[in-house]
Amino acid sequence: MGEPQGRGEIRQLLARHAHRPNKALGQHFLADPNLVARIVRTAGVGAGDQVVEIGAGTGTLTRALAATGARVVAYEVDRHLQGVLDDALRDTGVELRIADASRIDLAAALEPGPWVMVANLPYKVGTTIVLDVLQRVPSITRLVVMVQREVADRLLAEAGSRVYGLPSVIVGLRATGRLAFPVGRDVFYPPPDVDSAVVDLERATAPPATERAEVIAAAAFGQRRKMLRRSLRGVVDDLEGTLARAGIDPSLRPEQLRPGDFVAIAAAEGS
Repeated sequence: MGEPQGRGEIRQLLARHAHRPNKALGQHFLADPNLVARIVRTAGVGAGDQVVEIGAGTGTLTRALAATGARVVAYEVDRHLQGVLDDALRDTGVELRIADASRIDLAAALEPGPWVMVANLPYKVGTTIVLDVLQRVPSITRLVVMVQREVADRLLAEAGSRVYGLPSVIVGLRATGRLAFPVGRDVFYPPPDVDSAVVDLERATAPPATERAEVIAAAAFGQRRKMLRRSLRGVVDDLEGTLARAGIDPSLRPEQLRPGDFVAIAAAEGS
């Protein structure tokens, strides 16, 4: 049972437990053993590593991760998949937790780190989970996760890009990231209506004032078509003076600022 599942085994598992993919939960199960193996190689985990997976699905990636010798904790929100997962993960040593990982405090739920997150993240909560982990779960030091391709592009976008926004700033301040590889639709059962990608994020030391910089960036991108002199009014004290001390032109719009520019604004407040 340690080998990644193919489409046929997934269908048999689901049929045996009378489970149909849940559209409301956005269930698209990995059904390509070669892709699963590639994700595991990209993660590079093995004996002595601690791995957390969000969205275990039918357990194909979970089994492959456990086969490396790593300790694996897998979360799955859909309690109707517990029978499938108990079947698929028998004798693997995986700790299965039936819970909504987007609603729990992972920093408290996981034992002392470091941890690596390796997951095919549920599309509806992928961005939220990535950003929450970077901001609030320091024990997770690396993320190798599959998300919608447009989400991957936003996470990794640079200033000036059409898709650059608050997620890009948070990633830029808290991690170094790369697009590991794109993923087509035909590797899932059932196939989704969008393309996907695997991103590799390595946690970096966040600069001082990062939390405040993220608050400022959120306000700016909340009115992204406006110049900073308008979008940050009431958010940053002594706005004109603060921007001047930070060396930031008040006529710029948020997508023109690099992540470090938001840190400069935060550091210049009250100075």
